[in-house]
Amino acid sequence: MQSKRLRRVNELLRREIADALFREMTETGFDHASVTVTRVEVASNLRSARVAVSVRGDAAQRAAALALLRRHRAHLQRFVNRDLLLKYTPVLHFVEDRSIAEGDRILNLIERLVPPETPPEPPEDEDAGSPPVS
Repeated sequence: MQSKRLRRVNELLRREIADALFREMTETGFDHASVTVTRVEVASNLRSARVAVSVRGDAAQRAAALALLRRHRAHLQRFVNRDLLLKYTPVLHFVEDRSIAEGDRILNLIERLVPPETPPEPPEDEDAGSPPVS
């Protein structure tokens, strides 16, 4: 079980890393809209942090985005260190988070299994002046 402090540090790092990606990743070929920082898990000694990112696109696009993040790791760490007051700046380790893609896949499977409901027919209005249909 994580302590409250570690949960707060995880959330704070997640927000700061997402902000750093938006502000500092200016390299061509990096699509800001396709990368989402889903969670951060910092070690109990605050020396390292596992950063889970979800990347939209095919396998090649995901691999390219992760490679760019890993290449700019030190720069992103400096940005986080500049804005946060922590005893140690954790070493960032970027990993792919496939949970959103898996959730979408499961929802699509469920959607295909369940037939769409047909809307109920509206009741006939007897006061309209037309004789009832027998």
